[in-house]
Amino acid sequence: MSKTEKIYVVTGAAGGLGWATVEALVARQRARFALVDLDRTALETRAAALRERGVAADVFVADLSDEAAVAELVSSLRARYTRVDLLVNNAGITHRSLSTQTSNAVIRRVMAVDYHAPVELAQGLMAELREASGCVVNISSMAGWMPVLGRAGYCAAKSALHQYFETFREEVRDEGVRVLMVYPSFVATNIDRNALSGDGGRAQHKQSTIGQVRSAAWMAEQIVDALARGEERLFPRDKSLLGAYLYKLAPKLFLKQMVKNFRVELEVARQANG
Repeated sequence: MSKTEKIYVVTGAAGGLGWATVEALVARQRARFALVDLDRTALETRAAALRERGVAADVFVADLSDEAAVAELVSSLRARYTRVDLLVNNAGITHRSLSTQTSNAVIRRVMAVDYHAPVELAQGLMAELREASGCVVNISSMAGWMPVLGRAGYCAAKSALHQYFETFREEVRDEGVRVLMVYPSFVATNIDRNALSGDGGRAQHKQSTIGQVRSAAWMAEQIVDALARGEERLFPRDKSLLGAYLYKLAPKLFLKQMVKNFRVELEVARQANG
C-alpha cells in the first residue's frame, strides 16, 4: 500500500451504523478501510463486498470489551499502517435494566466497550493520527447529556466519553488531530436489539423511545456531512435535544417527564420482583 493512501478505521463495522458509515464514506472518498468487529463472518462478507467495488478493505476481529484484545488490535493496526486518517469509534453496547438490578459485570462491560476502547484506540494510534493529521469520530449519545431511566451504565459511559474527548480535542488541536463528537438520538441499529439485561442476558422488553427513530443510513450521511464541514459536534434536531436543554434549565420538570416516557422500565422491574 502507498504511504499516501488514506486509512479509515471503523469499529463495529459489520452492521448497523458502522457499516452505514463505511458505505457513506465510500460514496464520497477513496481510502483503504480497516473494518473492526467481533463477528468475523459478517466482517469477511462486508470486506468482500467492498473489494468487489474496487475498495481496499482489511479485516480485524476483536472483542472491544477485553482490554488485552484492544491492545492487540492497536498493535496489529500499527504494524499494518503508518498513518490513520480517520478513526471511527462506533462500536457500542447498552443495557435496559434499573441500576439496582444491574450486575457490576454488565456495567463494566458497557464501560469497556463504550468508553475505554475508544480512549485506548485513540491513544494507541496517536502517532498514526498525527502523521495523517487525522480525525477521531466518536459515536456518543444524547444519553451522555441527560439521564435516561433504565440506562444508568450507558449514560455514564457516554458521559465519560463526552468529557474525555472534549478535553482530548483541545490537548491535540495544535498537533493537527481533530475530533468529531456525534450525539445521536434514537437510531434503528442492533445496539438496542442486542441490549443487555441486568444479569448479562438479552433484555426482553421493548426499547422505549421519544421522537422519530432514524435509520442508520440517514445518520451516517449526517456524520459524513459533518466531517466534510469540519464540525466538532453533531447534535440531533429533535425532541432529545430539547430534552437536554430542559434538563439543564429545569431538571425537576425534565425528570418528571423522563419517568413518564420511560415508565416501562419501572414496570418491568416491579414484575421481575414479583
